Amino acid sequence: MRRKPTAPESGASEERGAATKKAAPAKKATAKKAAPDRKAATKKAAAAGKTAPGEKAAAKKAAPAKKTAAKKAATKKAAPAKKAPAKKAPPAKKSAPLKKAPAVKKPLVAPKKATAAVKAAPAKAVVHPGKGESRTALVRRARRINRELAEVYPYAHPELDFDNPFQLVVATVLSAQTTDLRVNQTTPALFAKYPTPEDLAAANPEEVEEILRPCGFFRAKTRSVMGLSKALVEDFGGEVPGRLEDLVKLPGVGRKTAFVVLGNAFGRPGITVDTHFQRLVRRWRWTEETDPDKIEAAVGALFPKSDWTDLSHHVIWHGRRICHARKPACGACPIAALCPAYGEGETDPEKAKKLLKYEKGGLPGQRLKPPQAYLDAGGRPAPPLGAG
Repeated sequence: MRRKPTAPESGASEERGAATKKAAPAKKATAKKAAPDRKAATKKAAAAGKTAPGEKAAAKKAAPAKKTAAKKAATKKAAPAKKAPAKKAPPAKKSAPLKKAPAVKKPLVAPKKATAAVKAAPAKAVVHPGKGESRTALVRRARRINRELAEVYPYAHPELDFDNPFQLVVATVLSAQTTDLRVNQTTPALFAKYPTPEDLAAANPEEVEEILRPCGFFRAKTRSVMGLSKALVEDFGGEVPGRLEDLVKLPGVGRKTAFVVLGNAFGRPGITVDTHFQRLVRRWRWTEETDPDKIEAAVGALFPKSDWTDLSHHVIWHGRRICHARKPACGACPIAALCPAYGEGETDPEKAKKLLKYEKGGLPGQRLKPPQAYLDAGGRPAPPLGAG
């Protein structure tokens, strides 16, 4: 059972309760007083807080404004800078043509040079080889021409009919101042009647003259062939010698005839400097010499000795078929790009084709008995004398 408080204790409790009640209002009052102070502080802080964001916003607004102002200022400054080049640009453009004027003049000079080269001749890469072409370049060009001609005339051969060295030396002497075709049409009757040097040496001159009449200069040629026949019989036992120094001792035999015989009857290299050869090597600027012996030496120095005989055939064949003396068929020439004289003849291909001779022009060759290689290549034998 609970014990009832005594009087004193109840009094004390009452006093404590009264004190507590009094203290509670005081605390509330204190709290109420403190609350306004806190609210005030909070308001002040809020005010301060509100002001700070405003300032920040202002600062933010001010910053872009400053940046914008700076950009505008920069733009304004840049604008004049851009405008300044724009203003200066027209003078630059005006002055540009002045600076480019020399460049415009240079192209004008180049076409003149090109035009001059074209006027000189489309293929005149070397107009004066003696002055502008080195020795090495000349050798290379000359050998290339020979290689090109070897492809054009793979069947090139001596265009005189012969069965032995004696017939060849006689036919070569007779070919002076006439064509090989005319000689080939004449010699069959001569060799049929006088087959050996002994027979010809003992012949009647008048009979020989009659046979040789179609060759022209028949009296002089009769003396030459009969004289060399006597020399062969008396000095060489009726045999044609195979040495240059011996051949040139025979009447009517010079270096040209000797090299024809040596190269084609004995297989010994030699350069045949006939009229075609002389004309073409000067036209090609291989040499400027006019003397046959000097031409032989100059051209021989450009080629190995083993090429000399075939070289002679290639050049002579080209001179007879395409590179004629008066009207070269430049438009049909296989070595036009290598020829300094291109343009001296007909350059139109169709017109040039009409100038081609012998098998190149679809006509018979010069030999009545040509080699089989020539026939295999499409060449046609020449008709005999009097056949039309």
